Parts: sequence; C-alpha cells; structure tokens
Amino acid sequence: MSVAKAVNLNHISRESSDIRRLANFYQEIFGFEEMKAPDFGEFKVIWLNLPGALALHLIERSPVTKLPESPYSATSPVADPSHLPRGHHICFSISNFDSFVNNLKEKGIQTFQRSLPDGKIKQIFFFDPDGNGLEVASRSDE
Repeated sequence: MSVAKAVNLNHISRESSDIRRLANFYQEIFGFEEMKAPDFGEFKVIWLNLPGALALHLIERSPVTKLPESPYSATSPVADPSHLPRGHHICFSISNFDSFVNNLKEKGIQTFQRSLPDGKIKQIFFFDPDGNGLEVASRSDE
C-alpha cells in the first residue's frame, strides 16, 4: 500500500534563462494559458495552465546552478530527437496528430516520428526551445 493517498499530478516545472520565450512556445504549440503567479522576489516565474490537463511552472534559471542546461545535455552535446523515446520527456495526447505534425514541420522544428509496435498510436518527439524533450501521441480513440 502506498504512503501517499489521493495523488494527482499538480504541475511540472522547467527552469529557463528565458521564461518568456519558453512560455510563448508552450502557448503557441499546445495552447497553454498564462495564470496568475506569485512574486517570489529573487527570481521570476510564469505559471501556465492547460485546462483540464496540467499546470506548467516556468522558473528563471539560477545563475549559480550546477545542473545541466537541459536533460539531453547531461549525456549528449547534440539535441537529437531520435534519442527521446528512451530519454526524459513529457508526453501530450492530441486528436489532430497529422495536422499537428505538419505544423511542426512548417515551423522548422526537428522531429523524430514513429508508432507503437501495434501501430495504433503514432508518436512524434521534439525539443522545446530550452532542449526539454517532448512527445506528442495520437489518441488511441481516433
């Protein structure tokens, strides 16, 4: 039996040296909406909400941090989306997969595409402007 009860995902956070650029990306690509965020004083934040799904907290990167700039940079100097199926990423499921993929291509975003072994769900992998891994999957009910 687990220690935690009634668990729900509250939010995912990403640190960035340019939280406005990152917020604009998530708003344009996925439709996140900006919400009121607290003033932490020493660093800036932008809080985004994807209605009915999750919150994304963008946090200004600390100038003294020793963390890698993004998950891929911890082991690889190259942001290759073909490595993301086995790497750190966040996945969103969508109902307009093919038009979404075309939109990414029109924006010049480098992607890696495949399907699950049974062929029922299509997947596309790519990076946000800070190198965080993303996956978008077609809904299984399409």
